[in-house]
Amino acid sequence: MRPRVTLKLATSLDGRIATASGESKWITGEAARLEGHRLRAAHDAVLVGVETVLADDPELTVRLPGRPVDQPLRVVMDSRLRTPATAKVAHGDTLIVTAAAPAAVGTAVVERVDSEEGRPTPAAALAAIRRKGAVSVLIEGGGQVAASFLRAGLVDRIEWFRAPILLGGEGRPCVAALDLANLADAPTFRRLSTEPVGDDLWERYDAVR
Repeated sequence: MRPRVTLKLATSLDGRIATASGESKWITGEAARLEGHRLRAAHDAVLVGVETVLADDPELTVRLPGRPVDQPLRVVMDSRLRTPATAKVAHGDTLIVTAAAPAAVGTAVVERVDSEEGRPTPAAALAAIRRKGAVSVLIEGGGQVAASFLRAGLVDRIEWFRAPILLGGEGRPCVAALDLANLADAPTFRRLSTEPVGDDLWERYDAVR
């Protein structure tokens, strides 16, 4: 059984995760970011693509005021194994799934998995995560990773934090191309709730199978 997958998005009103130059800190406010840490704490693994690692050098750890928590497994989808050994995620409990020949990247576990067109498949990444004992995964970026899991029908829930700003068409989209030929092929979700969190809006969706 594959892990349950939650896609977390933190965007502008028009669904952008960064400006054209890549600036993204911070689109959403402090209250939304705190909820993001609570979501991390509620999942066994947190997954990002290598572009997020190269752009932001995230820690992908849970930081909640006033209480220690078990840290999730950190996972990087890295087709060509570009994660630098100096990256924050290259040390500690990290799994890097790749289509390239495995090589040392800090103290991270590097695993070569099944790939298509030179990229690890979402299903193969989830299988590797499951072998590490994780049964729930939070995807945090970026747009290409989100699109690949959506195309594969592997997103079970969306947690969407939407800030009251507009970045325009030149901003970077939260979901890359889905290559849809027909509207009927679009991934479909059912809204569970909508609530304000600080100045932002938190929307929750479950996949319609």
